[in-house]
Amino acid sequence: MIALASLLAFALLLTGLNRLIRIGLRAPRVAETARLAQHGLIGHEAWLPTQRGRRLFAWLLPGHAKAPTPGVVVLHGWGANMEMMLPIARPLRAAGLTVLLIDARNHGGSDGDTFSSMPRFAEDLDAAIDWLKARPEVLADKIAVVGHSVGAAAALLSASRRDDLAGVISLAAFAHPDAMMRRWLAGKHVPYRPLGWYILGYVQRVIGHRFDAIAPVNSIARVTCPVLLVHGTKDSTVPVADAQAIYARRNSARTRLLLLPGEHDASEELERHSGQLIAFLREVFALGAKGTPA
Repeated sequence: MIALASLLAFALLLTGLNRLIRIGLRAPRVAETARLAQHGLIGHEAWLPTQRGRRLFAWLLPGHAKAPTPGVVVLHGWGANMEMMLPIARPLRAAGLTVLLIDARNHGGSDGDTFSSMPRFAEDLDAAIDWLKARPEVLADKIAVVGHSVGAAAALLSASRRDDLAGVISLAAFAHPDAMMRRWLAGKHVPYRPLGWYILGYVQRVIGHRFDAIAPVNSIARVTCPVLLVHGTKDSTVPVADAQAIYARRNSARTRLLLLPGEHDASEELERHSGQLIAFLREVFALGAKGTPA
């Protein structure tokens, strides 16, 4: 009886601990503050189907041309939303590209789900790519993706499993979930042994993926399309060494590394250097200087 009671108490302790882990790692939901028209943008809202019967809230910004144009899917990072990616989306649309911004599940205006994870970000990105490819205003064979932070890691994971992307722009991706989680634990003053070790194992069980299998430092080796890795040299959330580690594991000369001044959310720097991002996209889309097929 004593042994049974001890086992029951231990099981209850683990149940409570697992619940605390889920709460502690839950992504904060931040709603958009304005509609597209209030941002001075022409486009429309859309709802996209994704995994598990959920829907993604999205903004579609059509290109300027009357003919179909290349398309770009833009994905935010953890706890963010598509509105926060407008500094990136505006110059892309100004360059004549059709831009689709999405909220991942549990973010912005999209449907909720049981949990968020980088692989689920990648699932949502895949759903957005497939949706955009079917749009009449888009050239289906000229689709690229832009992701920030967790969204960037998801973009690399998605690209490692697809052969229909023209290119990927990764903004501030982390190299490996294990290292990222250990930094987060250290910031919360959680000792790695035994608590941190248990948390990392529990997270992998819940998301259904081993960290090694989804780490950008590993997925980059399986990406066949051109990739532009962009990272802030003053990034205190994801050190610039992560970008350099991903770049070192590239399998193609078509992967490039662009280091910019600025922190993790270097939106001002990205706006200032948007010409380099657009030049990369024009190259991978094989576009001319005016944004028309060469």
